[in-house]
Amino acid sequence: MSSSSVPAPPSEPAAERIEATRLIPATPAEVFAVLRDPQGHVDIDASGMLMDAEGEPVSAVGDRFLVHMDREALGDLPMGRYDVEVVIATYRPDREIAWTIEGTIKPPLRHVYGYRLEPADGGTLVTSFCDWSDLREDLRPFLTFPIVPESALKGTLGILDRTVHRRRARAGDGSGGGTGAA
Repeated sequence: MSSSSVPAPPSEPAAERIEATRLIPATPAEVFAVLRDPQGHVDIDASGMLMDAEGEPVSAVGDRFLVHMDREALGDLPMGRYDVEVVIATYRPDREIAWTIEGTIKPPLRHVYGYRLEPADGGTLVTSFCDWSDLREDLRPFLTFPIVPESALKGTLGILDRTVHRRRARAGDGSGGGTGAA
């Protein structure tokens, strides 16, 4: 059957959320430790925009930390280097963490990034998401979402896997480079 004989799917509204999922061979607590750590966000970023972070690991809704950004990594807007505050919107230890961004645009855009963690055979099923369904209406005509593509979410999950593994290895042998085996 040729593709021309297949009826076109009905029109659907444009998606306002993207997700990517990966099984990470680690406990939810090990994964969550990276996700609640400001430096962990920089360590796992696949977009290239997060340059550094300042602040303590978060522990509740409303907690904040500073992230130094470089939009030139995307090459889409001439914003250069700037700072944003990550504001925790959902905090369920070892289950879910999500945040909004407060930065150069005031009031904020109201898009949300986050992770859901589910225990699974062989580790933790981690879902990374970006949701812009609550984006300010006055900005919709001027912005293209998602800011980072689904491929960046997938890349970040791969880097998260590697980062969790490396942190486990450092904690296991004290030298920072072993397998963590005793």
